[in-house]
Amino acid sequence: MTVTQRVRAALAGGAVCALLASCSAGSANAGSGSGSGGLRLTVLTHGASSGDIFLAAQSPGATGPEIVSTSGKVIWFHPLPPGSDATDFRAQTYLGKPVLTWFQMVNGVGEGVIDNDRYQQIATVKPANGYAADFHEFLITPWNTALILADAPGTANLTSLGLSAHQQVNDGVVQEIDIKTGKLLFQWDSADHVPYSDSHAPMGQPGQPWDWFHINAVHLDTDGNLLISSRFTWTIYKVNIRTGAIMWELGGKQSSFTLRAAPGQVLDKAGEIFAFQHDPEALGGGEYSVFDDESDGPTTLLAHSRAVIMRLDLATRTATLIWSANQPEGLVAGATGSAQPLRNGDMFVSWGGLGYMSEFSRTGKLLFNAELQDGGATYRAYLLPWPPAAAAP
Repeated sequence: MTVTQRVRAALAGGAVCALLASCSAGSANAGSGSGSGGLRLTVLTHGASSGDIFLAAQSPGATGPEIVSTSGKVIWFHPLPPGSDATDFRAQTYLGKPVLTWFQMVNGVGEGVIDNDRYQQIATVKPANGYAADFHEFLITPWNTALILADAPGTANLTSLGLSAHQQVNDGVVQEIDIKTGKLLFQWDSADHVPYSDSHAPMGQPGQPWDWFHINAVHLDTDGNLLISSRFTWTIYKVNIRTGAIMWELGGKQSSFTLRAAPGQVLDKAGEIFAFQHDPEALGGGEYSVFDDESDGPTTLLAHSRAVIMRLDLATRTATLIWSANQPEGLVAGATGSAQPLRNGDMFVSWGGLGYMSEFSRTGKLLFNAELQDGGATYRAYLLPWPPAAAAP
């Protein structure tokens, strides 16, 4: 069973895992977008920063990327066929121009999609080497390549962990792809760099691959190297983008840093700053943010999910939790989620499968809180500007 199939099954079963949504209407009604339908927001606390909310959520009625205002009105929605998946919808820059991007799985084909500011598709990106596309990430670099994730099936002798000598495993892969040609420029495979014994993942069902790593993000550090997140090792890896070598590990069984909590902050009951995390971001000045799930459903290490900021000291090899914002309803997201640092210093948080999203000030004040209607949820959500001129048909 692929990662996407597992997420879809969890959604169908009502679990706290979610990928996708739907929407429509409003000023940006051009191209293949619809002016009606989709998923709306119920705003519980008003006060968001300027911009629109970008979702790729799923509800029983519709799937597809959407833009919704901070007042809860659906602005634009691109419906996908029934049974499809969409994730990681956002505005990015490609070749110096604003574009809309998302990952989609349609008729069994997974790919990143790029639309121009007239809502016309201009490119797609697929994994190289025959790997299965992973829905978690579609990031365009400042040098106009794409960073994507893939799932690589393999086998390993894991008798030392109480598993088979020919244990099926699912490894996490990062690929950098030339968007114009589809050429593979860089590849990193978790099995080449991380021991299986670092995993906290449940062993899974007999006959099924062990999802030991569960890669869920690849982002750029301020120096252009990679930040890779593994949900089941509870670790953020800084990886050299040229050699693939691990430069440091934050969290998990082989952390390069001693973990601390500043006054007023707390580590979880495993002594970690984060666990089952998503979406690491470099803030500069040695600071990094992460969406901290603190649960995979069966296992919960803190009473609530949160967004966190850490300060790393490379000289002393310490990582200090300096800021956190708890889920406003006191809930735990057993899967998915994102924490987006805004330019004004605020943090915009998607609470993943819970269907909530919030904005917090750097002092921790709740500025905005909203809930998707009709049981909808989203893997990530972003608060971003989108040029009004792009809305003209």
